[in-house]
Amino acid sequence: MYNDKTLTCRDCGAEFSFSASEQQFFAEKGFTNEPSRCPSCRAARRNGGSQGGRGAERQMYEVICDGCGATTQVPFQPRGDRPVYCRDCYARQNPRY
Repeated sequence: MYNDKTLTCRDCGAEFSFSASEQQFFAEKGFTNEPSRCPSCRAARRNGGSQGGRGAERQMYEVICDGCGATTQVPFQPRGDRPVYCRDCYARQNPRY
């Protein structure tokens, strides 16, 4: 019913095989589109590759915690108009965190 197909990766341009068993798996899962990336580009994207900024390393800012005075890093640049806490102090201030 299914035959192996050769597809071209949209990221790197390499040709890769879309096997009959993969096609059957896609059909069983209800996927309607063929894969557009080769296995290595799919793995890189899943593991936070540099595709589209997704998974890109975040810039961190070093600050002094307003709760305990420890040096910590936060993923935003503090403006100075609100307190900044380390992970532990933030969790104490916001129990749902």
